[in-house]
Amino acid sequence: MVDVSGKPKTERQAVAEGFVRMLPATLDIVRSGNAKKGDVFAAARIAGIMAAKHTHDLIPLCHPLAISQIEVDAVPDAALPGIKVTARVKVAGQTGVEMEALTAVSIACLTIYDMVKAVDRGMRIVDIRLIEKAGGRSGHYRAKE
Repeated sequence: MVDVSGKPKTERQAVAEGFVRMLPATLDIVRSGNAKKGDVFAAARIAGIMAAKHTHDLIPLCHPLAISQIEVDAVPDAALPGIKVTARVKVAGQTGVEMEALTAVSIACLTIYDMVKAVDRGMRIVDIRLIEKAGGRSGHYRAKE
C-alpha cells in the first residue's frame, strides 16, 4: 500500500462511466419496470453506491476512504440500445477516488446484467472508463472523446 500520510487532505473527485448493451426488447422491459427481479435502475444505483464504499475490500492495496458523496446514475439509451451508467465520487482526503468511481460503475453494470439476464444472456458490459478526476497533486484529468 502506498504511504499517503505525508500528503495534504484535499477535495478530490472522480467520474466514471460504462454501458450495458442489450436487445431493444430487453431495454423495453427495464424501462417499463417489468423485470421479474424488480426495479433495475434502483438496484443498480444502490449496488454501485455500496460497491464504491467497499472498494478497499475488493481491490488489493486500495485505501479505505471516508467518502463524502457518491452518485450513481443509470439512464436508458435507445441508440445503444442499453443503459449508460455514470458514477461521481467525492472525498476530502489524501488519495483519489478513481477506483471507487470505476468500481461503482462496474458493479452497477453487473447488477443490471443480473437483473435481466433471464431475458437476454447476450448483454455486453462495455467501455468502462474514467471520464474525469480532479484534486490532488496530479491535478485535473479529462478523458478525450
